[in-house]
Amino acid sequence: MAPPEFDPSIHQQLGLLIGGMDALKDSIKRLEDQSRRSEDKAAKSREVVHRRLDDMVDRVSEVEQTVAVVKSDVSDMKPSVEALDDVVTSVTKDIKDMKPVTDEVKRWKLMGVGGLTVVGFGAMALGVTFADVLKKLLGTLLYR
Repeated sequence: MAPPEFDPSIHQQLGLLIGGMDALKDSIKRLEDQSRRSEDKAAKSREVVHRRLDDMVDRVSEVEQTVAVVKSDVSDMKPSVEALDDVVTSVTKDIKDMKPVTDEVKRWKLMGVGGLTVVGFGAMALGVTFADVLKKLLGTLLYR
């Protein structure tokens, strides 16, 4: 067998194929690195979401406990509120019963003020009359 002849185009094509394979390896490596970074980023994001979700679960749990306590307090207050409502009703009734009495006392007060006014005018007239009598009496006694 005779040695094959040297064909530069075959070597050139082999070189191109090897270069293409190396470029494909680099592209695949870059894609793998990007995929790994993307997965790491997604894992961190999921971790943040899960942490926030856990925080929300804790907060909702606290709110539920607070609502339960408030509900218990409100149910404990209900009899007191009902008793207070009864007291308010009773006081309102008592005030309605007192209104005629206070109206009558106001009427007495007005009548008293009116009576005092009349007595004041009478006393003033009596005082003026008494002063006039004294003036005439003293005038008669002193200037005789």
